[in-house]
Amino acid sequence: MNILVTGGAGYIGSHICVSLLRKGYSVIVADNLHNSEIKTIHKIEEITNHEVSFYEVDVCDSAALESVFVNNQIDGVIHCAGYKAVGESIEQPVAYYKNNVGSTLTLIEKCIKYNVNQFVFSSSATVYGNNVSPVDETMELLPTTNPYGETKAMSERILKDTAHANPNLSVTLLRYFNPVGAHESGLIGENPKGIPNNLMPYITRVAKGEFEQLQIFGDDYPTKDGTGVRDYIHVMDLAEGHVAALYNKAEGVSIYNLGTGEGTSVLELVNKFSEVNNVDVNYQVVERRDGDLASVYANASKAAKDLNWEAKRSLADMCRDVWTYEQRK
Repeated sequence: MNILVTGGAGYIGSHICVSLLRKGYSVIVADNLHNSEIKTIHKIEEITNHEVSFYEVDVCDSAALESVFVNNQIDGVIHCAGYKAVGESIEQPVAYYKNNVGSTLTLIEKCIKYNVNQFVFSSSATVYGNNVSPVDETMELLPTTNPYGETKAMSERILKDTAHANPNLSVTLLRYFNPVGAHESGLIGENPKGIPNNLMPYITRVAKGEFEQLQIFGDDYPTKDGTGVRDYIHVMDLAEGHVAALYNKAEGVSIYNLGTGEGTSVLELVNKFSEVNNVDVNYQVVERRDGDLASVYANASKAAKDLNWEAKRSLADMCRDVWTYEQRK
């Protein structure tokens, strides 16, 4: 099978490509390199010893994307392309709606036109809004606290409606929790351009001395130590969840949480990183950040039951692998 991965040069997309290639799929990547680098494609090929067909295109660009479909026999799509910073989405909502929702619309349009009937969407736990954790797939989606989350919820609705109108279309919505870590080789990992918006790459840059200290946004939440609690999942476990979703193709719309089912606080993650890698991480507690919730973690039992998938790698694995990547890049 030939699988098109949009955003395949990015953090999550690159690890998905590795998992796909190792399972015998052929991979086509469409990525505009907005927050990624072409060298990542070469690293994917080095890890897997397989070639990747790469197209530098913006998925929102209908004509450019059409050329990818015209020139390839595509059997399925994994849609990872999109902006992903919660804070930035609050500051730039129009850009987020235009890019994230626009890319979904353009891509599903091409899938219908070219009879590509398997669509896997990279969604997010942010769609649950302030539902009480552990969150599960049966919950009604509440209004999210940021435009990023709204773009994911809106894209989900678009895909559900499209699947309803096209009975041959199989749509799988994968609601990610908090991906961290890197491939165990240290060749690919999270390398955001500019100042990181996610916690783990900021921790690593403080540990390397690139930044003076980590800011922890609030220590007065109703959690075990007052800092925010999230469900951190190793990016390779997450990637393997996508392969499981492709393998277990079902008619209509399927929805799965991809998480560990366990909550870890910000302080616990910082301390585990320091312990595993024997490095200090200087931090300062500052005021809460707009849009953040106290505690978000998954009930991941549905994916275990239906997809025969569950997260296998530990928090220590996540911390060790990301540090290996930071030292190699």
